[in-house]
Amino acid sequence: MPAITVDDVLVLPRLPKLDPVATEYRPVRRLTSAPSGYEGEGFPVRRAFAGVPLNELDPFIHLDQMGEVDYAPGEPKGTPWHPHRGFETVTYMIDGIMDHQDSLGGGGSISNSDTQWMTAGAGILHIEAPPEHLVTSGGLFHGLQLWVNLPRAAKMIDPKYQDIRGKESALLTTPDGGALIRVIAGEIAGHSGPGSTFTPINLLHVTLQPGARLDLPWQPEYNALAYVLSGEGWAGTDMLPIKLGRLATFGSGDAIRLEAKSELDLFVMGGRPIREPVAHYGPFVMNTKAELKQAFEDFQKGRLGTVPATRVPHTD
Repeated sequence: MPAITVDDVLVLPRLPKLDPVATEYRPVRRLTSAPSGYEGEGFPVRRAFAGVPLNELDPFIHLDQMGEVDYAPGEPKGTPWHPHRGFETVTYMIDGIMDHQDSLGGGGSISNSDTQWMTAGAGILHIEAPPEHLVTSGGLFHGLQLWVNLPRAAKMIDPKYQDIRGKESALLTTPDGGALIRVIAGEIAGHSGPGSTFTPINLLHVTLQPGARLDLPWQPEYNALAYVLSGEGWAGTDMLPIKLGRLATFGSGDAIRLEAKSELDLFVMGGRPIREPVAHYGPFVMNTKAELKQAFEDFQKGRLGTVPATRVPHTD
């Protein structure tokens, strides 16, 4: 897959070897399989967090694997205009191109290994769609969208964006060179990703070669989850089987163990839980039902913005 790679992983910084006696490896708490569905105007997704209690996801709310699908000419689809309030959307493109436009006049394009990080805050309207040339030609489309909750104190801040190019991600490998680790946000063994967050989190895209093992140091106060994008392997010290569409949520400890049977591609994430009440419905994530009701009222009255008259053209 064209997400950022290197010709020789052995030139990359390496994770430290962990002391098996002093390290507390996290057990797998729960394994779930993502059901398939459709989003927006009809593009296929896997709902990665289905069946997992919110307290085990905190500070995350929702994760969709978009695709992987090879569209024929005329088939690529996106989303219609829609609102958000109270959280952040993190869109990570692995294959293909996605254009973005918002009600504040912003817009842009992300492609292989780029991330578009939108802090919705007090509210915004936006649209995500493939560029017209991709609709005409068709092509491969594969990505992720993660919803990161905002703490109560930040829910009504002004919207903002982070445009993270794939080349900005920190790249690491394991002591034996068996893995490529892309750090999108957070900090792993002293290596930081470019994403800036209100709640401390780690976001990693990891590729393990067949037979390779990853012993990943992890902040003890963070939760930890690993979602399989492709391939087969095992998770945790009890070596529970994982494959495409499976999510492993981990218990407590200061390290995560993952091992590949075939080439294994994963999205590994975790963060410091916010531990605040969550009221979530549709495109809004607030603390109370009254705040949800206010969000819908504000949207209906146009307080979250209006749809611009023209679409922002795609730019490379």
